[in-house]
Amino acid sequence: MSYILFLIILFILVADFGLERFLSYLNIKHSKNTLPEILSDIYDADKYKKQQEYFRTNATFGMISSSFSFLITFTMYAFGGFGWLDNIIQNEISNEILKSLAFFGILFIVNDIISIPFEWYDTFVIEEKFEFNKITKKLFFLDKLKSYLLTIIIGGALFSLIIWIYQLTPEYFWLLAWAVITTFSLFMSMFYSNLIVPLFNKQTPLQDGELRNEIEKFAMKVDFKLKNIFVIDGSKRSTKANAYFTGFGPKKRIVLYDTLMDKMTNEEIVAVLAHEIGHYKHKHTIKNILLSLPTSLLLFYLLGLMLKSDALAQALGGSEANFHLNVLAFGILYSPISLVLDLLTNQLSRKFEYQADNYANKYGFGLHLISGLKKLSATSLSNLMPHPVYVFFHYSHPTLYQRITNISNCKL
Repeated sequence: MSYILFLIILFILVADFGLERFLSYLNIKHSKNTLPEILSDIYDADKYKKQQEYFRTNATFGMISSSFSFLITFTMYAFGGFGWLDNIIQNEISNEILKSLAFFGILFIVNDIISIPFEWYDTFVIEEKFEFNKITKKLFFLDKLKSYLLTIIIGGALFSLIIWIYQLTPEYFWLLAWAVITTFSLFMSMFYSNLIVPLFNKQTPLQDGELRNEIEKFAMKVDFKLKNIFVIDGSKRSTKANAYFTGFGPKKRIVLYDTLMDKMTNEEIVAVLAHEIGHYKHKHTIKNILLSLPTSLLLFYLLGLMLKSDALAQALGGSEANFHLNVLAFGILYSPISLVLDLLTNQLSRKFEYQADNYANKYGFGLHLISGLKKLSATSLSNLMPHPVYVFFHYSHPTLYQRITNISNCKL
């Protein structure tokens, strides 16, 4: 049985890598197609040439980095690397929780050491070449250090609690672990901007003035109680612009990147925020949370069934079932189910984006939203011609062409 599981795991790894390479090939080929008329004003000839170069540079780099990662991962699975590491830890550590923490801790550190050169090249070579990067080398490593500390403190504590629950009651592990993760996720949804974001970025309330007055005027018009409008210093890392809505209830807030305010008019910014408010009015956040509950429950239920399987651990080169090896093997076996769920989630997310666009359009911001979306695409050198199959697998938002067409055709 363990040998069959071993072959299935290898097959899933190869199939997943092959699928991603095929999708990437389709996307690269499709990006050369002639732009539709409604997108032709986004880039001039020189800017479009630069966009194509940026896209192909990233595509090539992504192929190299993902191939390197696949070779290492496949080698570890195929030649019992995880079982070898488990054997060392079993001989050195007696506490079961510490065994799993050490196992995943070592994998995390090794993986990050391997990833740093690729991240460095992406940030300080590719992004630098195309004039996006603003992050300093000092800030790059400070971000790394902060991420390590958060992983150790929050990730380590949460993971230890999950293992302890399994030791306490294997029979009801799946239900209690699901409850813990759900509670933690809800907590982070409400307090992420208050607790985590300030560790990396400075958030300041939007100053009084024309923009704030326009935002508050629209919020009042649509009966959207909004007190928290913040500006984040995204420009210290990149020239790319963004805005987002986070939290719910009294903790909801709108966050504008300072780069967004430099590139867009007040009307375009209000249009983008009208889109975000549209998500709130359609209760998309609540719907996403409710939909995630049964899928995460399914994951923990199946995991609970497989944690006692000796065959699962033996498929990775271990001798008997243990928490970390079984979780690792389960993660690969569950990935086909995860892929199907992600496809359904992305399809629903794209539907939600149309609804939010239509909400902004309903209040007369359609044209401003279109011009704002065009500016966001232009300033980030976005690929305007992604392949439909690639979009189906990877896009949580409709393409720019689809969004503009929808807004233009929407009957108010």
